[in-house]
Amino acid sequence: MHNNKSLSRELSLISLGLIKDKGDFKLEKFQIEEIFESALDSLINHFRDELDNCESDLENASQKILESELHEGRDSSFAKVRDELKNSLKKIENVMNALSVTIDFPKLIVSSGQIDIREDVNQRISKIINNLTTIDSHIDQVMDGWRLKRLPRIDRDILRLAYVDINFLDTPVAVACDEAVHLANKYSDMQGRKFINGVLRRLQTVKSQ
Repeated sequence: MHNNKSLSRELSLISLGLIKDKGDFKLEKFQIEEIFESALDSLINHFRDELDNCESDLENASQKILESELHEGRDSSFAKVRDELKNSLKKIENVMNALSVTIDFPKLIVSSGQIDIREDVNQRISKIINNLTTIDSHIDQVMDGWRLKRLPRIDRDILRLAYVDINFLDTPVAVACDEAVHLANKYSDMQGRKFINGVLRRLQTVKSQ
């Protein structure tokens, strides 16, 4: 269940990036479905790119192992190459774990025993686009002198998703914040991650009062 919710949030984030964020407006359900399909394609393509990068890393590490074996008596580069190979294998493991979730995705959609991820994404996107002005205004109130519109789009959408989790979907605040941090770690930069963390802490404080 937790993995399904995390996947829903990630697909919601990618979907939101395909929609303008200029004030409240309406989207028909079939339009959200089309956006969802594009987001799913984007996520799958991202994993394919990651796998290609891992394959390239492995080839480079293997070549360096061969080269170091030829020169092993003259230098000590083999330990460094071994570390590079370990790092490549770790990356492949992480990508394969994520990929295995995505490969199972069609089964999750059609299985009546699983959460309806499409409906979950639809709900999150609809809540945001139909309440955008209110959501942004409330987040602005805890921005500590900043304005939400000054943040990069991806950071705005991560905060909006966290807000919807907390205020519309009754997600425990700690869970919503953890999930937002996970998305920030994957999609934002270091400055964005620090800023998102700060805003989430203030949102958490406001909610607990």
